[in-house]
Amino acid sequence: MHNFDFVKPATIADAVKALSAEGAQALSGGQTLTPTMKQRLAAPSLLVSLTGIAEMKGVCMGDDGLSVGAATTHATVAKEAAAHYPALAALAGGIGDPAVRNRGTIGGSIANNDPAACYPAGVLGSGATVVTNRRRIAADDYFQGMFSTALEEGEIVTGVTFPVPEKAAYVKFNQPASRFALTGVFVAKFKDGVRVAVTGASNNGVFRWAEAEKALSSNFAASAVEGLTVSADDMIGDLHGTPAYRANLVKVLTKRAVAAAQ
Repeated sequence: MHNFDFVKPATIADAVKALSAEGAQALSGGQTLTPTMKQRLAAPSLLVSLTGIAEMKGVCMGDDGLSVGAATTHATVAKEAAAHYPALAALAGGIGDPAVRNRGTIGGSIANNDPAACYPAGVLGSGATVVTNRRRIAADDYFQGMFSTALEEGEIVTGVTFPVPEKAAYVKFNQPASRFALTGVFVAKFKDGVRVAVTGASNNGVFRWAEAEKALSSNFAASAVEGLTVSADDMIGDLHGTPAYRANLVKVLTKRAVAAAQ
């Protein structure tokens, strides 16, 4: 690991100011950045920790839905969101292991946008709004491909607001070593339709399965997707599973998620 300076601002304004320095990089839970730095694949000269900003922590229910501060750990979401959004709480409670859940944050996860991370599926599947220090970004506009988001230079995620659906569930097939999703599906039923978000399967990162959404909006039952097929084009292929295998998992896990939501 290369030498670096470290600061821990107490406000969003101070964090943004610190990040304007050359070579500065934001640090949230550090579950991706720290190992990357240890391998010398990243060498920021200044780490700006966001974990000391009180206004970026916590879970609360409001008129717009469930608001989660970006510096809130997975363990806290699993505990405090349970009464308001059980599917989101269950997703958070299934991330990694206890060490990861007590350090990793929702903001760090969606800012990194790993193609196999769980939170992107929950955010996109819920039709959530990503809140930054500058604006509010709809989930459909926020995720822009593998490790790519709509965030601009100097922009940081400060929170996420989730509309709470009538029914929802997240089901994933774990990669046994990392506990990332080999494939994961988040299904959410709202009054005006169903959203289905898939993680871990596509080379383009998290995506919505439109055909399943249409079928489930007409009939919210696992049988509604029985006759559908998922294209293996652009699916991830590696030692853990072929593109065709992941494509099949999308359908299987969607059915399981619908059943779990019931």
